[in-house]
Amino acid sequence: MRESNYWFRIIKAAYQEYSEDLELKWLIGESLELKKILGAIVSKTRN
Repeated sequence: MRESNYWFRIIKAAYQEYSEDLELKWLIGESLELKKILGAIVSKTRN
Protein backbone atom coordinates (compact mmCIF):
# COMPACT_ATOMS: atom_id res chain seq x y z
CA MET A 1 0.00 0.00 0.00
CA ARG A 2 2.86 2.35 0.72
CA GLU A 3 4.15 1.98 -2.83
CA SER A 4 0.68 2.39 -4.35
CA ASN A 5 0.14 5.56 -2.34
CA TYR A 6 3.55 6.83 -3.47
CA TRP A 7 2.78 6.29 -7.16
CA PHE A 8 -0.68 7.86 -6.91
CA ARG A 9 0.92 10.97 -5.41
CA ILE A 10 3.60 10.98 -8.14
CA ILE A 11 0.88 10.85 -10.83
CA LYS A 12 -0.99 13.69 -9.13
CA ALA A 13 2.13 15.86 -8.93
CA ALA A 14 3.43 15.08 -12.43
CA TYR A 15 0.24 15.53 -14.39
CA GLN A 16 -1.61 18.76 -13.71
CA GLU A 17 -4.73 17.53 -15.50
CA TYR A 18 -5.09 14.83 -12.81
CA SER A 19 -4.46 17.15 -9.85
CA GLU A 20 -8.19 17.75 -9.35
CA ASP A 21 -9.37 14.30 -10.44
CA LEU A 22 -11.84 13.03 -7.85
CA GLU A 23 -11.13 9.36 -8.59
CA LEU A 24 -7.40 9.89 -8.07
CA LYS A 25 -8.07 11.73 -4.80
CA TRP A 26 -10.31 8.84 -3.73
CA LEU A 27 -7.60 6.29 -4.61
CA ILE A 28 -5.00 8.23 -2.64
CA GLY A 29 -7.32 8.39 0.37
CA GLU A 30 -8.20 4.71 0.17
CA SER A 31 -4.57 3.64 -0.16
CA LEU A 32 -3.69 5.79 2.86
CA GLU A 33 -6.47 4.20 4.92
CA LEU A 34 -5.43 0.69 3.89
CA LYS A 35 -1.81 1.52 4.70
CA LYS A 36 -2.87 2.60 8.20
CA ILE A 37 -5.02 -0.51 8.72
CA LEU A 38 -2.29 -2.88 7.57
CA GLY A 39 0.29 -1.04 9.68
CA ALA A 40 -1.90 -1.39 12.76
CA ILE A 41 -2.37 -5.12 12.11
CA VAL A 42 1.39 -5.62 11.77
CA SER A 43 2.20 -3.65 14.91
CA LYS A 44 -0.45 -5.51 16.97
CA THR A 45 0.70 -8.94 15.80
CA ARG A 46 4.30 -8.14 16.74
CA ASN A 47 3.27 -7.48 20.35
